[in-house]
Amino acid sequence: MLRLRGSAGVRRSSAVRNVHSLPSTELRSRFLQFFESQGHRIVPSASLVPPGGDQSLLFVNAGMVPFKQAFLGIDGGAKARGYSRATSAQRCVRAGGKHNDLDQVGLTRRHHTMFEMLGNFSFGDYFKKQAITMCWRFLTQELELPIDRLHVTVLKSDQEARRLWKQIAGLPDHKIQELDEHDNFWAMGDSGPCGPCSEVFWDLGDHIADPDERFLELWNLVFMQFFRNEGDSELHALPNCSVDTGMGLERVASVLQGVPSNYHTDVFVPLLTEVATRSKTLRIVSDHLRATYALLQDGVFPSNIGRGYVLRRIIRRAIRHAQQLGVRSDAS
Repeated sequence: MLRLRGSAGVRRSSAVRNVHSLPSTELRSRFLQFFESQGHRIVPSASLVPPGGDQSLLFVNAGMVPFKQAFLGIDGGAKARGYSRATSAQRCVRAGGKHNDLDQVGLTRRHHTMFEMLGNFSFGDYFKKQAITMCWRFLTQELELPIDRLHVTVLKSDQEARRLWKQIAGLPDHKIQELDEHDNFWAMGDSGPCGPCSEVFWDLGDHIADPDERFLELWNLVFMQFFRNEGDSELHALPNCSVDTGMGLERVASVLQGVPSNYHTDVFVPLLTEVATRSKTLRIVSDHLRATYALLQDGVFPSNIGRGYVLRRIIRRAIRHAQQLGVRSDAS
């Protein structure tokens, strides 16, 4: 359970100074260019269908999925792939499996079936110190986010990460919360690469009483050290210590644009004007149409099994809510 303590006097969210109404396209560009300047190869977004016939996932649910073999050390190494550092803006779908946000869409201001994850990755190159340093520099120098509104969490047993946050960011103890594995140990699925993680949160303001709503997760830094087989609680060490980070484009855009939800950003407004101010039903329809379009683009079609079945659920849910708005359809 997240129990961060906000700073006194942090008021209602508004556009952050010096980056007023930063468009999502510019945010994406700044992120990729920043990490390119730090020696990362820009890798295009992969298909939403997991590569190489990977049966452990229905969809690409995180930016690291296209690099799974690199994390496992079975892709031929940096010499074969041509780089040991990468950055991407990866489309992701979380509608089925371990990471499933389908039923949260419309109920919260921040969950989507399809979203864009900005990420930087190290394959046996840098580890915790450089990952934390670049994360903090991008947030506080490139985006100029106020330091007093940023908080972090670490795995309780990962005292190295805690020490690095204090050393690099100068964060006081009350801004670094230690959590258990349920919150701060990340895995892509029931099997695959995994490791302790550290998350950066944005304080939306003391007008929000519920800490789960007040603190918005911006960025997750995963320190990939292990591999777990399905049904096996034992952790196996990976060949190299690596880094996988993910930052939600839509969430950060909402902070930079000073709007109350992801649905008010320039990512969603063109799809449905003022969508978040109208109703839960409109939010669900707009989100599901966006995810459906992306999945169809990548060759996923409605069916009775696997990812096709999940797509059919998304479409049916969109139709059901559209009918509540008076849209007539004979689709079943």
